[in-house]
Formats: sequence, C-alpha cells, structure tokens
Amino acid sequence: MSKRTDRKSIVDAFTWMLSFVLIIWIIEVVNFSLDHRLCVFGILPRSTPHLAGIFLSPLLHYGFTHVLMNTIPLLILGSLLVMRGKRVFVRTTIAIIIVGGLGVWFFGREAYHVGASGLIFGYFGFLVGAAWYERSLFALLAAIVAIGLYGSTLLTGLFPLNSYISWEGHLAGLIAGLIAAKIFQKRI
Repeated sequence: MSKRTDRKSIVDAFTWMLSFVLIIWIIEVVNFSLDHRLCVFGILPRSTPHLAGIFLSPLLHYGFTHVLMNTIPLLILGSLLVMRGKRVFVRTTIAIIIVGGLGVWFFGREAYHVGASGLIFGYFGFLVGAAWYERSLFALLAAIVAIGLYGSTLLTGLFPLNSYISWEGHLAGLIAGLIAAKIFQKRI
C-alpha cells in the first residue's frame, strides 16, 4: 500500500466517524431543546418497553459535556476500527450495541443508561482483542495506540465511582468488543 493510499484510508475512516459523531451531536441539540426528554428512550434495565433503548442509547446523551467527553475517543477508536474495513466496522458496531446493550439491560442498575461510552469501550475491547487473536502488524499497532491513549482512562471507567456514570455500560461494552474481536477475527 502506498503512502497516498494509507493517507486516503485514514482520511476516509476519519470522515466516516466524523459523520457518525455529527449525527450524535445533532441528536443532542434536539434532545437539549427538549430538556433531555429523549433520554427516556435509553436503556432502562429489565423493562421490556425499553428494549428499543439498546439501539437508541448510544445516540443519546445527557448534555453537551457528555457528548464532548465521548467525541474524541469515539473519533479515534472508531477510525481505527473503520480502517480495518467498513464491513468490519458495521458488524462490530452492531454486535457491541446489541451484546453490550443486553448486558446493561440484564445487569444494570435501575436508571436510564445513555451515551456512546459503551461503544467506545467496545471499540477499545475489539482493538485490543483483535491484536491478541490476530497478531497482525496493523492489529498490534492499533491496540498500542488504543492502550496508549485510553488504557488508564478507560480502566477507571469500569468501576462504580460516580452514580451518574454507567460503569455497567462501560463493562458490558468492553466485554462485547472482546467477544466481537474473537468472532470477527481475521484468519491468518
């Protein structure tokens, strides 16, 4: 692959993620204008009417600070995932949303769980898991970048330190990402 092709794939991956993050920001502007009433469409554990929240919760946030905290890691980790291929990105994202969301729905505390951080933890888990299972140069480099940038920060998010943070979503997302890495690993 030439340097020009490498640069193009990086720009393409970042553009994909930028579009995804832009959608999240637009939804937050609407949600903000409605006094965050859309957050009731998040995951409410063990509530059958809120099962749809599994698919909606990554798009909903409790404020601009919440979205801002998720934006940069989502852009970076998501772009690393898109660089593995758009099909891998879509399949992995869907798997993380479903498996991680079900984890929160079954085991989360009774509160509305919203935000893209479960997806971020899932992307992190996938990138680290892919390095473990595949041991390809790209997978190892992506894992090093993910761990170097977010390893210690994400580790603290796995513990119930603040009542307003869904550590259950973080943990379920991480586990979902690791599972997706095993299932979708490239055969080498």
